Amino acid sequence: MADDIPAELIELERTAEEERAKLAGLDGEEYEAQWRRWRGKAEKVQAAITAHASGKNRYEFEQAVKKAVRHSSEDSTE
Repeated sequence: MADDIPAELIELERTAEEERAKLAGLDGEEYEAQWRRWRGKAEKVQAAITAHASGKNRYEFEQAVKKAVRHSSEDSTE
């Protein structure tokens, strides 16, 4: 299934994960502002996954996207 994941969808998920990671160590207004940035990115990812999952198991497709992002991140750190 990973072969049929559009590159732009992987990039959206990667960007959302980067925004989520920035939440670490924040609190108060900084946390709230970063949470909104992450949430906006995450909503875009979810909408794109839904649009691309047509005819597929949406949950499995979402997991494949997340796995593709994790593996591409691991590859780039080697």
